[in-house]
Amino acid sequence: MIETFQLIEQELNLLEINLKKLVKSKHAILDVAAEHLFNAGGKRLRPAIVFLVAKATKKEKSIKFFHRRLAEITEIIHTASLVHDDVVDECSVRRGIQTVHTSFNVPIAVLAGDFLFGQSSWYLANLNDLEVVKIISKVITDFAEGEIRQGISKFNLYLSIDEYIEKSFLKTASLIASSCKGSVILTENNYYIANNLYNYGKYLGLAFQIVDDILDLISNPEVIGKPIGSDLKNGNLTAPILFSLSNINLVSLLYKLKKKEPINLNNLNLEIINQSGGIEKAVDLASEYIYTSVRCLNCLQDSEYKKSLITLCNSVITKIRQ
Repeated sequence: MIETFQLIEQELNLLEINLKKLVKSKHAILDVAAEHLFNAGGKRLRPAIVFLVAKATKKEKSIKFFHRRLAEITEIIHTASLVHDDVVDECSVRRGIQTVHTSFNVPIAVLAGDFLFGQSSWYLANLNDLEVVKIISKVITDFAEGEIRQGISKFNLYLSIDEYIEKSFLKTASLIASSCKGSVILTENNYYIANNLYNYGKYLGLAFQIVDDILDLISNPEVIGKPIGSDLKNGNLTAPILFSLSNINLVSLLYKLKKKEPINLNNLNLEIINQSGGIEKAVDLASEYIYTSVRCLNCLQDSEYKKSLITLCNSVITKIRQ
């Protein structure tokens, strides 16, 4: 995926510098917590998409200040959501390092997340584009609704795949879709292109989440930066799990996990999902979303930036085969 971002390498390097400046506070603890977060790195997928969309829809290919600021806002919002996610899910490791609430404590983590949401809102308002403010601010409410939906549906064997997709949109795809649309609006008021790019981000985000959920079950902990089977252990029924619920052995495993019986989520236990066809069905669903996402780019003129947006889509599925 890094090769996809070579066209915007300069913009991403500047983003890293600006992020640390933007989250400065008047309190040392918040500064340390924020620095801890951004030093953990990450793919910077969301701001990269903002840059690529901007360049793909502009006649003048240079990135303007407001596009840079939108990219920075997008990453700050995403990071804030991860802080709160880790608290709710009681996750001790993220991207291979200790989470904020583990390194400090839960109150500091909650306040750090709130601080980042607040900072992003302030910078968003200063873009002076009401339409973009409306689009991006809705994402923060989507995060909260998605987290609540996930929280009340843990170990719910009657959860439908449609409900899972709705939750995944709120928690993941909403930000990617909205930032794509916002990037177009900041370039030109072409709502046909803006809505198509919104759908591009929506379906890419859904595919990204499904693949992330697959990797949670089949990848190496060192690669994904967290213990394998975390979703299963926490009762978050993801696409590959939902597609495998016909297997009585998986239902039995979920029942034991819900009762908090000591279970070693080794490859043998997780193989139940693979044998049930859950992984394959989830890959098929993600592939359908990727296909739809790429088709949404037909509204754009051919360019190296459009090609990078397509390559980015294809690289999501490639992650499973690595």
